[in-house]
Amino acid sequence: MLPDNHPKAPGAFRTIGEVATELGLPQHVLRFWESKFTMIKPHKRRGGHRYYRPQDVEILKEVKALLHEKGFTIKGAQKFLSTKNKSTVTPNQPELFGAAEAVPASGKKAANKLPQKDVDKLKRIFNELCELKDILNAQ
Repeated sequence: MLPDNHPKAPGAFRTIGEVATELGLPQHVLRFWESKFTMIKPHKRRGGHRYYRPQDVEILKEVKALLHEKGFTIKGAQKFLSTKNKSTVTPNQPELFGAAEAVPASGKKAANKLPQKDVDKLKRIFNELCELKDILNAQ
């Protein structure tokens, strides 16, 4: 048995307590996010004990960044993560993913990090991609 101060291997499963401590979040937040983000699938043992895989921890880190740092709504973060591999739009553009008036926990409106001309260009590209998707779905 390893001593308590011995770190786990990078590929080891983590308990909900370990993940909560690593992310600086209460355990109930992780359980809530698990219900909202279907790609988070911890292994559940007898008694309902959760064991998070390394990929679950990475998704949780990304969810935390989207919600707490980028100002996304839960719905916007869900949409962003579900289209992440299908789109070239970055999370710096929350208005494309359901958070047009992104308000971080601080209560101040999130600053747009890209010039407006770039935002407009990304919106046009996004709209063109949506139109192409509709054309492909109609075939």
